[in-house]
Amino acid sequence: MKTLVITEQKEIEAIIAKCDVCFIGLADTDGTPYVLPMNFGYKEGIVYLHSAQEGHSIDILSRNPKICIAFSSDHALVFQHPQVACSYRMRSKSVIGWGNVTYEENFDKKREALDIIMKQYVNKEFTYSDPAIRNVKIWKVKLDKITCKVFGAPHEK
Repeated sequence: MKTLVITEQKEIEAIIAKCDVCFIGLADTDGTPYVLPMNFGYKEGIVYLHSAQEGHSIDILSRNPKICIAFSSDHALVFQHPQVACSYRMRSKSVIGWGNVTYEENFDKKREALDIIMKQYVNKEFTYSDPAIRNVKIWKVKLDKITCKVFGAPHEK
């Protein structure tokens, strides 16, 4: 089994589209890591996330806006020989992206971001109350760097 590097943008976006959760990695100024799963939306190289206005992640981001986001899909346990433990591997596809978090403050753009997030999960229109839009923190992450790999791909014969 081998690892393939994917560079085609459409393939990368197809992997992201299959995911229902991403994992974000933050680092505080003392180097303490903080990783958590989040719902997300993706459109044209930008990841949209949402949270409460305050919290541990917001505190960290106020000191260090750098973020790493991981997506993973198509998980399957594969092996080359059923009796050889070290021949087992988890087949998967992953996308890792890096950028900086900025916050969307414009009311109408926050609504658009919520629509992008919801389209990741369901294909229907939503309405949001004005207080809900005002009270949500919308994170925007333009992915400055992206890597994509397929793990556990079979060797071609």
